[in-house]
Amino acid sequence: MDDACRVKAEILDENAVARAITRISFEIIERNKGTDGLCLVGLFSRGAVLAQRIAAKIAENEGSEIPTGLLDITPFRDDERRGCSDDASRIDFDITDKRVVIIYDVIYTGRTARAAIDGLLSRGRPTLIQLAALIDRGHRELPIRADYIGKNLPTSRGEKVKVMVRELDGCDKVVIVG
Repeated sequence: MDDACRVKAEILDENAVARAITRISFEIIERNKGTDGLCLVGLFSRGAVLAQRIAAKIAENEGSEIPTGLLDITPFRDDERRGCSDDASRIDFDITDKRVVIIYDVIYTGRTARAAIDGLLSRGRPTLIQLAALIDRGHRELPIRADYIGKNLPTSRGEKVKVMVRELDGCDKVVIVG
């Protein structure tokens, strides 16, 4: 983290992140009545890490591997139109007629979720799409809500929430920076 981003508050430490991932995993299993027809798609980049962890936790508890992919929403964003964007998505399974859980780090305005849904629908027609977010900070601009939430975190629009994961940042925690 650079000097311009000073930590104002630590919201979740490593243990709290692990507990939130475990809770989300169990909620996904319970709501979907098991894992049959279930797949996870993490949003690049921290959502993909979280999706891998949730898939591992589900496999540990259910004894079955869950197809897990990575979705790059860049081509589907409504705030940055890019001419010829490379799609870095890696979804090596058919999502048609599957129950897909989109996983990402922070749900905020809902625009990322909308782009993710568009990205999924360009690849097939799932039976059901659900959303999971480690942090829900409110301030929706679209009528979208997460089905699974690690922590609700009311924030002001001026605050920034940063999710850090060991695989990319060297540690697991969630902080408010400013």
